Amino acid sequence: MQDLMVDFSQIGAAVIGTGFIGTVHIGALRRLGVPIIGVLGSTPEQGTIRAAKLGVAKSYGSLEQLLTDPDVQVVHVTSPNHLHYPQVKQILAAGRHIVCEKPLAMNADQSFEMVQLSKSSSSVTAVCYNTRFYALNQHASRMVANGELGEVRLITGHYHQDWLAKDSDWNWRLETEAGGPLRSVGDIGTHWMDLASFVTGLRPQAVMAELATFIPLRQKPTGPVETFVKAGGHGRDQKITTDDAAIILMKFSNGARGVMSTSQVSHGHKNDLQWNIAGSAATAAWRSEAPDQLWIGHRDQPNQILLRDPALMNTLGSAATTLPAGHIEGFADSFFALFRQIYGDVTSKKRSPTSTYASFEDGHHQMLFCDAVLKSAKAGAWVNVGDML
Repeated sequence: MQDLMVDFSQIGAAVIGTGFIGTVHIGALRRLGVPIIGVLGSTPEQGTIRAAKLGVAKSYGSLEQLLTDPDVQVVHVTSPNHLHYPQVKQILAAGRHIVCEKPLAMNADQSFEMVQLSKSSSSVTAVCYNTRFYALNQHASRMVANGELGEVRLITGHYHQDWLAKDSDWNWRLETEAGGPLRSVGDIGTHWMDLASFVTGLRPQAVMAELATFIPLRQKPTGPVETFVKAGGHGRDQKITTDDAAIILMKFSNGARGVMSTSQVSHGHKNDLQWNIAGSAATAAWRSEAPDQLWIGHRDQPNQILLRDPALMNTLGSAATTLPAGHIEGFADSFFALFRQIYGDVTSKKRSPTSTYASFEDGHHQMLFCDAVLKSAKAGAWVNVGDML
């Protein structure tokens, strides 16, 4: 397991966004011993209210005020998607380190510029694809790299949820102005794609996509609604154009094939990310709703279930785990492991060659993927994913 004795108490952090995911960031940082210097809410009034509820001493009135605070070295961006691009540019210009929630930007043009700015800065920059840091995903990545599955042939899976399954369910991601033109794909779909690419070491070269909007008219409430919190009362009719679900075929660089589906309207699926990687020697599969189990399939011997156990895992997997075997690590623990690695790099002021968190380059590739998905869905044809930098 990673050294838990590293002292992060001298690294001050500020968090932009005080909703569900901003609160998760704050909780993980506190576990690491990182001081939360302040928060920036959607409005100064909301920031003050949420800071008091979260036990944070300071609430900033603006990003400019946050960036003039000398006690802040790292800024966590958990604001709505359309704000990532302008906020990250401003934070980089101020010389701060950045942890940005996914997706990195609204399109690949924006993310390309963000990568270039990151490269020309001395800041540690990361995209918060936390699912990489379920420890068994780290273990599986090393398995693939070591050839334990053989040559990867087929990558399948899904990411399904039900929190937007009713026409009365609402969130800012439903509106293209705040969330972007893709919703299920841009939100949970990029999580799945980043994880599949991380575990296999492969990126899709071409996609064929179909998008579906099953609830074209929803009831928008008159006030703000926090993510995963049910809206109350009857709202006004709002036309929806973003995707409730998607099915995407993929071709990978080594000749492998893939298929994945996304859905935010599948009843009973709360946070269900699954991947299945079939290789020429073995198959492996993992599911986020049972995160401490990795299934390994064989042709000529019994199948296996590897429980998350540092004593049985490879070095990459054991480095990402915190609790002993039998003590389940879940969603919050993945953020703890992710931030522990990022802040380790912040202490040395550069990314380590052994770090496995998603870079801005990785975030840019997800935007290239999203742009290709949109083009494919409109054209009804295969579309090549744009080249990396």
